[in-house]
Order: sequence, then structure tokens, then C-alpha cells
Amino acid sequence: MEIKKVIAVVTGANRGIGRELVRALLDAGVKKVYATARDVNSLTATQALDPRRVHALQVDVTDRQRVMALPEAAGDVNLLVNNAGVLDFGNILDVPLAAITHDFETNFYGKLLMARAFAPVIERNGGGAIVNMLSLVSLVSAPGFAAYNASKAAAWSMTLSLRANLAARGITVHGVFPGAVDTDMLAGVDMPKTSPADVARAVVSGLQENREDIFPDPMSTQVYAAWRQDHKAVEKQFAAM
Repeated sequence: MEIKKVIAVVTGANRGIGRELVRALLDAGVKKVYATARDVNSLTATQALDPRRVHALQVDVTDRQRVMALPEAAGDVNLLVNNAGVLDFGNILDVPLAAITHDFETNFYGKLLMARAFAPVIERNGGGAIVNMLSLVSLVSAPGFAAYNASKAAAWSMTLSLRANLAARGITVHGVFPGAVDTDMLAGVDMPKTSPADVARAVVSGLQENREDIFPDPMSTQVYAAWRQDHKAVEKQFAAM
């Protein structure tokens, strides 16, 4: 993708990986970024990265009516970055069903709604790309994150479906599989983590190189290599966590 022609919309852009994705896109030379969050006031720091090129928009990706209306304010987009996400803790037998629903509403349905809203826009604008921020646990389950694992695995499957359906419409679809990242989401988890800035730069590089599957940090790269060699061994390793 020719990055200097990009006009992007980034969900969950108020902090963490989302804000760093906006920064990395700006550093790469994109024309414009629509930064979205549920609370538009939380986007002040993101918009300050470049007040000329960053436009703040309020959207809750679980709100179907608001999502479907978003293209009216961002009709020039040719890149959708589905970053917004939530994480609820708990194992699969004990985690409340409400928590599973919560994770699926944002991590799966939110991405799907945004893709349905913006695929026609991107096609109309001459083609472009959709980037879905997934997770290493799309491939393998971390038992303490059961709701999150399931929602991200479903989002990976949806990413494959989007890729198949949108190829003929000039839209590439990219899945990003980070390992542990140093964000508020994993603030209480004690383990080595990659900085959000490093992950964001790797995502933009992967997009420029047209890589469909992007493993943006050392943990994800190493685990993916092991998973390809012996996925059952990696399954057992994660099950023991």
C-alpha cells in the first residue's frame, strides 16, 4: 500500500496501541487519520500529535447505528484499522456469560460492523486495506483469558472471510497477532511486554510490505514459529500458564 496516499480511520485511538498506530501512520506520511473513541474528549492527546491531519470522531464500535453513520463523516477513507478491543479475565467454566458477550461485542462484532460500514467506502475510493488487530491467543488459548481468546479466534476467522470476499474489490485484509504488549489492558499481568510504539511501527511496516499476517513483536514471532512446527506443543505450553 502506498502509505502517502492513505486516509485512515483508527478505532480505539485514545490510548495504548491505538494512539501509537496513529503516530506511526503520521510518521510514515499518511494524508489524514480519523481517530475514534467512545469518548471524543479522550482523544485530545491523540489529536495533538498533528492537529492538521488528525480528526477526532466519537464512535462506540458496538453501536450499530453510529457505526453505519460514520462513513458520512469519513467518506474519503481507504484504510480501516480495527484496533478497539476489551479483555475480561476468567476461565471458560467460571467467566460470566455477560463477560463473554462483552468481549465478543467489541472484539468480533465491532470489527465486523466497521468492516461492513467501510468496505463500500474503500472500494469507492479506488481500493485500499483493512487491518484487524487480533492477538497471539487467536491461535492458542491462554486459559485465564477465555472470553478474550474466543472473541479473538472468532475475529481471526472473520478476517479470513473478509480477505476472501474483498480481494476482488481491491481491498486487502491484514491480521495482526501481537503477544504481550505494555498497555492498560495487561497492567496487572507480570510478564515481558513489548511497547505499543514498537507494535504500531511493525504494523505499518507490515502494511507497506503487504503482509497479510503480521507478527509485530518478539513473543509473537517466536510463538508463531513454534506453533507452525508443533501446534500441540504450544497448546500444552499455554494451557499450563
